[in-house]
Amino acid sequence: MTHVIEPAVPDDASRLGPLLLRAWLQTYPRREAGIDEEWIREHRGAAATPEGIARWRDFIEAALRDPDLLFCRVVRSETEAEAESGAPVEEIVGVLCGRRGEEVTLGPMYLLNHVQGQGIGDRLMAEFLDWAGAARMCLWVTEYNEGAVRFYRRHGFEPTGDRELWQGRLPNLRMAREAAAPVGDG
Repeated sequence: MTHVIEPAVPDDASRLGPLLLRAWLQTYPRREAGIDEEWIREHRGAAATPEGIARWRDFIEAALRDPDLLFCRVVRSETEAEAESGAPVEEIVGVLCGRRGEEVTLGPMYLLNHVQGQGIGDRLMAEFLDWAGAARMCLWVTEYNEGAVRFYRRHGFEPTGDRELWQGRLPNLRMAREAAAPVGDG
């Protein structure tokens, strides 16, 4: 199986909403927090609707027009299996987006469970960090998603102490990676 990271194109929009919903369903169910499949579909299911797909298309088109301000990469996975047409089956299995403002905001970033642990997240993050440069970067991560918290720490992000309870249930914490100091001439 081959995984290719490349800029998203407008036709990817129809697959990104369903990808995010699938990733949420894999990652966030938590009985003690009252987060189950029904709650996730209620709060994130709109990503897979025609309106959600249109928002993705708009974001991707904007990122293509202004790549210095908006970042959007997808991970394409080609399997050995072939569709009825005889062509390899391609699936989008991950995404990483970001925005540049006073600071760079990372998010969303998702990889489906079956491709985690293969270094793809590190490759995606390397592209993002290269794009972001020396700017201060920030993100929100779900507190109980310990693998994601460890991943972001490994890439230089640290908790800021800020927390939020998204939609009254999902406990998120803010992480930041401070701006790199300018390199002097010696």
